[in-house]
Amino acid sequence: MTVYAENILLCIAIPLLVCVLFTRGESRRFVTAFLIGMGMCLMSAYLSGFISLATGTGEKDTAVFLSPIVEEILKLLPMLFFFTLFETKDRTFTNLAIAIGAGFATFENCCYLLSIGAESLPFILIRGLAVGVMHIESILALAVWMLAAKKLKALSFSTVLGGTALAVTFHAIYNLLVSKPGITSVLGYLLPPVTAILLVLLYRMIARQAAKDRQSNAALEEEQTAI
Repeated sequence: MTVYAENILLCIAIPLLVCVLFTRGESRRFVTAFLIGMGMCLMSAYLSGFISLATGTGEKDTAVFLSPIVEEILKLLPMLFFFTLFETKDRTFTNLAIAIGAGFATFENCCYLLSIGAESLPFILIRGLAVGVMHIESILALAVWMLAAKKLKALSFSTVLGGTALAVTFHAIYNLLVSKPGITSVLGYLLPPVTAILLVLLYRMIARQAAKDRQSNAALEEEQTAI
């Protein structure tokens, strides 16, 4: 079945573009970043397909070796644009990363469903929990990496490249695992949701520690004021 990705993108993007006209602030930025994520997904499909044809790379090798590099770099580009040109809050920056990853995953899943059909609900749910979560995790982890490097005054081309390499490796491991039927594909499908759970637990632990630090600092300031 032939999938006209450009037509699908227009069908999904037009209502979202209308939403941009009626929203403000964080909501508008989130919807805009979601649209950018879908655009990056289409561009990555073009670029991966071109490189595959130019080099004679097979479908499996393209999925494992080429697609992770192309997709993670294209997701990174709008993040670098926001990061270098706008002084955004940390939470705003991570929200933009989440929106780009969600837009990328949503458009990819839509094209995938239209190409193979959606008869098997369990398989579709597994793909949503796997691919959809994986794209969000990789770009969100990269955004957190960049913010941490900035706070530590270690932000440079090499640190961004290192974070991108980690995202590409995570993506490639997932693609490699799911490319082989059997227990390896099961492990691949489990990798993104398990990683998401671990990240949520880590985030909550860091948030609790930050809250305790703020309370300790506030108590110390009160004691000093009283003295």
